Amino acid sequence: MNINYLRHMLVFSQIVDEGGISLAAAKLQVSKSAVSQQLKALENELGVTLINRNTRSQVLTAAGKVFYERCSAINNIVNTAWGEARDSQGLALGNISISSPNALIATIVAPALGRLVEKHEGITPTLSGDDSRVSLINSEIHLAIRVGNMPNSEYKQRKLGEFRDVLCANPNYLKKHTIDQSYLLAQEGKRIDVNYIANNWQGAQITHRLYEKKTGKPVVLKFTANRMCNSLPAVVELTRAGCGFAYIPDFLFNKYKLTNELVEVMPEYLGESAPIYAVHAYAGEVPILVKITIDAIKQQMEKLMTA
Repeated sequence: MNINYLRHMLVFSQIVDEGGISLAAAKLQVSKSAVSQQLKALENELGVTLINRNTRSQVLTAAGKVFYERCSAINNIVNTAWGEARDSQGLALGNISISSPNALIATIVAPALGRLVEKHEGITPTLSGDDSRVSLINSEIHLAIRVGNMPNSEYKQRKLGEFRDVLCANPNYLKKHTIDQSYLLAQEGKRIDVNYIANNWQGAQITHRLYEKKTGKPVVLKFTANRMCNSLPAVVELTRAGCGFAYIPDFLFNKYKLTNELVEVMPEYLGESAPIYAVHAYAGEVPILVKITIDAIKQQMEKLMTA
């Protein structure tokens, strides 16, 4: 079917519903001449008169009555489809796939999804732990949570917050080995001979830049990792167990600081900040399900940062 036919049919239906060309034009927010031209074009294409018109009234012909019934049905289908599509944006229903670095799953992403599903039972989340930056489109990922500055790309991003890594250890380990902030500062620029716990992706040669809280003056500390793990939770557990130093996110450290299981090794210094972003590939209107998932994760981040 010629797309113009459908347009003319819907305009014709509007003319009948509104009771005239002028009222239909006002409803459609177009000129009267535009509506008249479309009606004339429709009648010419059909080869029949649909409306008998004079200066005082307009009356449907027999053919016009039958044709109107069909056009009205089509118009109802169009309006229903349009309304359902718009309403679906307001429903928190359906599947959503999320990719997140493993470090953020237990404390940020999973708790946020748990509260979201509790509130909206129609949501079915799929969560994948992935420390690499996978293609959202090729991997069919609706939403990715990523750490670090984002390169320019076709993806849309929203900053959720940021964290700082903390150089920490079990207090008993520090006491046993008589290591403190002064000892590390005296070793600045050298490879410091301590037990260092690292994630595999960090490699064995570790360099950290920290900044004095009062002055902002940087210091560079270098370590050689001799305890390796394949996940951040494993790094944290070895550190809690007293196996050495580690550099972990503050939102994880704070939990164990409260119980004195971990303490800062450099309490007068801050690690570099790392931003966290929500990333998606939607160019136009973002589905409501993606929006509320992003909001839930951001709220969980804010909760952790203020705890």
